[in-house]
Amino acid sequence: MIRTNVNSSQKDSDDSFKKRNLALIQVDFRNIMVKNIGVLCAMVFCLAGNSYGQQPLDKIVAQVGDQIILKSDLEAQKLQNIQDGNEGSETDCQILEQLMFQHLLVNQAKIDSIEITDAQVNGEMENRLRIIENQIGGRDKLEAFYGKTIAQIKDEFHSSIKDRMLADEMRRQITETVSITPKEIKKFYSNIPKDSLPLINSKLSFQQIVVFPEITDADRALAQKKLEDIRKDILGGKSFETQARIHSQDPGSGSKGGTIEATRGMMVPNFEANVFALDELEISPVFETEYGYHIVQLVKRQGDDYTCRHILIIPEFNRESLQASSERIDQCYKELKQNEITWEEAVKKYSNDENTKQNSGIITNPITGEQTWSMEDLNQVDQQIYLLTDAMEKGDVSKPSFYFDYLSRKQGIRIVRLMGRTDPHYANLKEDYALIQRAAENEKKQNALDKWINSKVSNAYIRIDEELMNCPFQTNWKQTP
Repeated sequence: MIRTNVNSSQKDSDDSFKKRNLALIQVDFRNIMVKNIGVLCAMVFCLAGNSYGQQPLDKIVAQVGDQIILKSDLEAQKLQNIQDGNEGSETDCQILEQLMFQHLLVNQAKIDSIEITDAQVNGEMENRLRIIENQIGGRDKLEAFYGKTIAQIKDEFHSSIKDRMLADEMRRQITETVSITPKEIKKFYSNIPKDSLPLINSKLSFQQIVVFPEITDADRALAQKKLEDIRKDILGGKSFETQARIHSQDPGSGSKGGTIEATRGMMVPNFEANVFALDELEISPVFETEYGYHIVQLVKRQGDDYTCRHILIIPEFNRESLQASSERIDQCYKELKQNEITWEEAVKKYSNDENTKQNSGIITNPITGEQTWSMEDLNQVDQQIYLLTDAMEKGDVSKPSFYFDYLSRKQGIRIVRLMGRTDPHYANLKEDYALIQRAAENEKKQNALDKWINSKVSNAYIRIDEELMNCPFQTNWKQTP
């Protein structure tokens, strides 16, 4: 949650200033994602609790414009904190202020006619539900736990998710022109007391040369023919679900009999074009996307929401292509070890990985967007790299090994180079410039939000329940009669 420390008439104490800078420097993408996931989890658990006989906490504790805040909203946020492992980290007053700020953003977004379409909301909702399904063990278990169908759950959450997206868009518009200069970054860093600098764990950076075996026209034709035969068997009476479990190479749906529940906009265009061209229980012809060859059976459709069954067959390279790729990467490794070629020259000459070839083979961390990796990130994304490079020194290269690219879902052979490994250290401008830059920019964005809130509070209708009227808010929310 963004703090609302915006009372410009009050001088921040040194301790408060230190805490804010430290908090900003320690925020990373993963924490943000966990909190976003937790919001929906907290909603599910709170509302599911009501369905099991608890009395709803529906007392109105505050109002911002036409947006009301219920006591149950405070309880939902507490549940989120528990989910994040931060039980008791925030008081009711702090949670209320965060929600009031959120509603102030929504109120202004509506005044400014900011539009969030139902398709956008449905897409966001589906993404969140999929995350929770993975945590709880599937869509059926989610429905059973909540006591409602997915459609009913979406219905209940639609307005709250839309409001959150409106608030996010309003926040983005307020801060979109904020930029940071090197001088400001240096000043930001110098204002952080040395004993408050966070300890940065060891970080690693990697480069790779990848050779993906060529998929020939004959390989594609073979995959297409295989799926055509599967389709004929289904049309001849065999179960689509059984054939999906046996043959589908889609890791997300194959074990579920090919079942996919989605909303328009979630899948690649050609996939959805085929889905929406079908009548219920009709089976599509074989069609191609960047992932391979597909057939789809529409189970049901309600507006933009649909349930379908799906079989994916991915073209596989033949033995000759694999042999050629193996010989190519072996030659690359030999030239590198004998210093006949530099790393950069080898990347240009041998790699056919479009994601890294133009960047000296540097592997970007998809979690943070940076070129460095923590051990935790490696465990989530590419455990094999750590095993390959654990005993290596900076500049060493690994022997060729088989590799599966999780983004393109392709198999290849690669050489990995350890580009760098930092020792644990306290944050500094030389080694952690990007981290400090992000923290300084976040501080400047927060200041822009602070200024915006002060300009809007006096003109917004705000009412706070007597029980919470004496909260030590950081913003003067009580100035409205």
